[in-house]
Amino acid sequence: MYKLFPRTLIPALGCLLWSWTVGAGDIALPKGILKLDGRAAPPLVLQNMDGEPWDIAESRGRWVLVHFWATWCGPCRKEMPTIQALVPQLDADKLELAIVNTAEDEDTVFSFLAAVAPDIVPLMDNDGQVTERWQPRGLPASFFVDPEGRLRYLALGGRPWDTPPYLNFIKGLIGQ
Repeated sequence: MYKLFPRTLIPALGCLLWSWTVGAGDIALPKGILKLDGRAAPPLVLQNMDGEPWDIAESRGRWVLVHFWATWCGPCRKEMPTIQALVPQLDADKLELAIVNTAEDEDTVFSFLAAVAPDIVPLMDNDGQVTERWQPRGLPASFFVDPEGRLRYLALGGRPWDTPPYLNFIKGLIGQ
């Protein structure tokens, strides 16, 4: 015969289980952020809109936020100003933004960003092949790559990055 726990113990047990799974030193995850298994990030070598090459391998030693988006994506359009708002709040030596536009032409991307995120210079995945390698499961999608080049977190769908839960999460990651 099984003995049931009194109702008064159930919340306490829930807190105990939560603290055991989160553990000391882990960062609290805001809504919509998933912890990943730490596998190596796929290659990511693209040019930005100015034709300058960018390679994620050269970002070792700092966190990288790899964000996949497109102008035709409603949640992407809503989210981009919140990413723009992150730029002045974060230490670029600790977190690099890799904003990857998926399979659109430069005129479309430039016109959109000029209005909502003028400080962001996107990487252009003109044929969508890099996006396909990363398999974001929809747009927008944001991967957090640790300083050793491993996938640590994923945010599916648009997030209000400039609000306290998300900003505190990012600052906690990079030690800012």
